This record gives sequence, structure tokens and C-alpha cells, in this order.
Amino acid sequence: MPDDGNRDASGDTAPVDYDVLDRLGRRLAGSERFEAVDYRPEYAPHSIVLRYDHGYFPTGIEQASLQSRWYENDDFSFQYVEYWEAGDHWDCRWDRHPNTHNTREHFHPPPDAATPGIDESYPDDWRDVVVAVLQELDSHVKGFWQ
Repeated sequence: MPDDGNRDASGDTAPVDYDVLDRLGRRLAGSERFEAVDYRPEYAPHSIVLRYDHGYFPTGIEQASLQSRWYENDDFSFQYVEYWEAGDHWDCRWDRHPNTHNTREHFHPPPDAATPGIDESYPDDWRDVVVAVLQELDSHVKGFWQ
């Protein structure tokens, strides 16, 4: 069975909120950070994937993307991955979902999105979560140029 939802504490599945994902994608499609938004690509059919503009990064980083899922119960996942020419990658993830490894809201830190993560607290509104995630990623990218 495809993973089209997120289990809550009771074990019930929350459906993916495609309306929020579509609004998120439309809003960020206009950002100079991203060269493309892939809505529900074959490899991640319950997500949107925002592909960063290659010029946003120094030589050595082949590609970077931010994959997002949002559920009708306001759980979410934002996973950022950079792929480097040397064959390495740098990966982190912001999550809100019931689990056994952290509190419901947590962050899986780079360079490998390790589990368990770090317990966090996120805003309720999806727009505020997106702003928080992008601010952290902008700080990371600025570090390449300093």
C-alpha cells in the first residue's frame, strides 16, 4: 500500500494536504532560489520538490532540493539535500509527526539527517514553518559565500 498519509498517535492515518502543497509550490515558484517546482513527481508522489537554482551555490555542489509533505492534521516533513561533485551529500530534515525517537516536533541535523533528531518547536501555520525552514537554509547557503 502506498504511503499516502501520516499516522497520528492513535494510529489513524492523516491524508496528505495537497491544497497546502499546491499553495506552497505556487508561492515558492516565484522565488529566485528555485529553478523549478515538481508537483507530486513519480519518485515522491505525495510531495512537492523544489529544485534550487544551480547559480545559488558555489562550484562543487551539483544540485540541491527541498522536498515537502504536509498533512491534513498539520504534520509535515521538509527534507533538504545537497549533492556534491565528490559524490557526497548533505542532508537535514524538519519534521512534525508522532514517532518513537523524539517529540512530535523535531529536526534531523546535517550532514546526514541523523535519527534521533533534536526536539524542536514549530509554528502552527504552514507559511510560518516555510519561512523558518527557508531562513535556516538561507543561513547555510550564505556560509558558502563568506
